[in-house]
Amino acid sequence: MNNYEVDSVPGDNDRDPAGSESASPAAGPSFADLGIDDRILRAIADVGYESPSPIQSATIPPLLEGADVVGLAQTGTGKTAAFAIPILMGLQAVGKEPRALVLAPTRELAIQVAEAFGRYAAHMPGLHVLPIYGGQSYGVQLSGLRRGAHVVVGTPGRVIDHLEKGTLDLSQLQYLVLDEADEMLKMGFQEDVERILAETPTDKQVALFSATMPSAIRKISKQYLHDPVEITVKAKTQTNTNITQRWVQVSHQRKLDALTRVLEVESFEAMIIFVRTKQGTEELAEKLRARGFSAAAINGDIAQNQRERTIGQLKSGALDILVATDVAARGLDVDRISHVVNYDIPHDTESYVHRIGRTGRAGRSGQALLFVAPRERHLLKAIERATRHPLEEMQLPSVEDVNAQRVAKFGDAITENLSSSNLPLFRKLIEDYEREHNIPLVDIAAALAVGSYDGDNFFMEPEPEPERRERVPRERPARRFDEERPAASHHRGTGTELATYRISVGKRHRVVPGAIVGAIANEGGLRRSDFGHISIRPDHSLVELPAQLPAETLEALRRTRISGVLIQLQLDQGPPSHRSFSRGPRRDRDAGKRPERRKPRS
Repeated sequence: MNNYEVDSVPGDNDRDPAGSESASPAAGPSFADLGIDDRILRAIADVGYESPSPIQSATIPPLLEGADVVGLAQTGTGKTAAFAIPILMGLQAVGKEPRALVLAPTRELAIQVAEAFGRYAAHMPGLHVLPIYGGQSYGVQLSGLRRGAHVVVGTPGRVIDHLEKGTLDLSQLQYLVLDEADEMLKMGFQEDVERILAETPTDKQVALFSATMPSAIRKISKQYLHDPVEITVKAKTQTNTNITQRWVQVSHQRKLDALTRVLEVESFEAMIIFVRTKQGTEELAEKLRARGFSAAAINGDIAQNQRERTIGQLKSGALDILVATDVAARGLDVDRISHVVNYDIPHDTESYVHRIGRTGRAGRSGQALLFVAPRERHLLKAIERATRHPLEEMQLPSVEDVNAQRVAKFGDAITENLSSSNLPLFRKLIEDYEREHNIPLVDIAAALAVGSYDGDNFFMEPEPEPERRERVPRERPARRFDEERPAASHHRGTGTELATYRISVGKRHRVVPGAIVGAIANEGGLRRSDFGHISIRPDHSLVELPAQLPAETLEALRRTRISGVLIQLQLDQGPPSHRSFSRGPRRDRDAGKRPERRKPRS
């Protein structure tokens, strides 16, 4: 095995301010230098990537040469492009059978990887990508497989289901990728992964990516990969200690409202707001200007002279807010930038470090704020792991905070204008108006304030309260151990009715609550909040889940495996009468002998 180590160290001199390749001799290779197809180069440029990350530079060449690869790298280092680009270049997009299979531990990652393949294949008509994962209708996936999918991205459990149904044919597979392999093993998918590997052609090319290299991953590598090239990305991603990093959870549709509140309450000198797309910069800058903020956009489509003029306005104070893409902000160095807002969370931790590096310059303190949608919490965790710096959660300013700030700013404006040299002129005009119309001075002042305020309402209105479902009170009567357990309870804080389900894995299978939650949530399309109490017994476990699970979800969960064992999920019937709930499985008391063991289901 050939071993290579590369450093993942972000810097500011890798690309010039305009977003083109730097002429510096220290600059790394470009994507074109790696021998990438023109169609994919165009797609990479459309996405906004300028030069490959360390793992991409190290991984793409051996994959293009046909070697198996083991990549040790954290989430957020750009590894999806590292395997997707060479796969797309070597793929024979003919027929309907899959030519590439990517296994991912969670449905979220499977969707993310499939979307990335779609972006990189934007100029490759006729190539089809299909994600398959638990929680989605089989009908959608079966239709996609019948039409033909050249790249399939799936979770192990759902891939096994399709193999058993005969709806997934891997006989023509050229490439197999195990993404975040250590996470798959933690979730109990080792047997599934090995079974899938065993059912694929022996001459396929394999890439395995993992954050760590436990013995089980090493075993898979030795057994199923042929003389792999091992590439280790040494994480050295760090952030400045003089930057205060915070995050706030906000849904996509609430982002503009959340940003407006921050801008009104936070005291800032100048700010950069990062969004993911060129179109997004223009749209957000326009919406901010409509709300009275001094904002402008820069992106890769803006001419260099306009870019220089905009940055000059930011430096001089004529402009306070810059809305930018990663590409357009490279090399930007403006001392007065006190705040950086990640309006769209970056999928690459190095991009996060580059972004917040725009503040806290020259020994000054800086503020970095990250907007995180509920489904993006895994990206937040990846950033915290990579930077080794936990971000502080903040609460959005309330309506009362915003209104108090508006009143304070109104008073400050009056105080400032009292020292104006034009005050005597306007005082005389108002005195003349008072004598002519017999209107009190205070009313005249209020009318002038109304005329100078551009908006419908001076005060922010509180949002209407969402309709709340009537909560069913949760009764917790005293109960002796010899009583039957109730069939259902209610989830704390949500009122959702829960029922107790039995699964056929327990302590002897070395399962932990995290593996149970991960597998059931992934394959059943459930959320972490859908789980109640989990009790792990010697040979089975009891799990509280929503009582009214759809039939399709129940079927998917019965076929789910944890630690390689079918969990055979079913409603628990409770312990026999007059026996302790804690004594485990019931025994055959009629014959006074052990009951006949059930044969395990295959």
